[in-house]
Amino acid sequence: MNAMPHISCDSLTRYRLNTATEHLAAAKVMLANERIYGAVSSSYFAMFAAIRALEANKQKDRKTFIGIVRCFRRDYIEPNTPDKKFSVYFDEAFKLRNLCDYGDFVIVSREQAQEQYQHAVEFCAAVKKYLEAT
Repeated sequence: MNAMPHISCDSLTRYRLNTATEHLAAAKVMLANERIYGAVSSSYFAMFAAIRALEANKQKDRKTFIGIVRCFRRDYIEPNTPDKKFSVYFDEAFKLRNLCDYGDFVIVSREQAQEQYQHAVEFCAAVKKYLEAT
């Protein structure tokens, strides 16, 4: 691994999965407290951390967002076409998070945030299942 050669891939994979779990927990709390934009952001970052866990498991550490996403699609989505929905989930999460963080006068409904959270839960569970099987 480029980023931290002294840490094992297993440790880094677990760390990144734990980070994803923490983001999911934060999103859940924010939804319960009607903090919609924070929930959207945390849901997105849960998925992103899960993708980075996949990379750690393969002893890869891309330096750019584009590189991480491109390899995710190539290495995990394309070979497993039934799972293309996860690429859609991630794309939607990225777009909504960007709108929330950088948009001006963006209105996101609780239902949209809840759906993004549910997608993130499903996404992270699928990554965890994949990693347990490898």
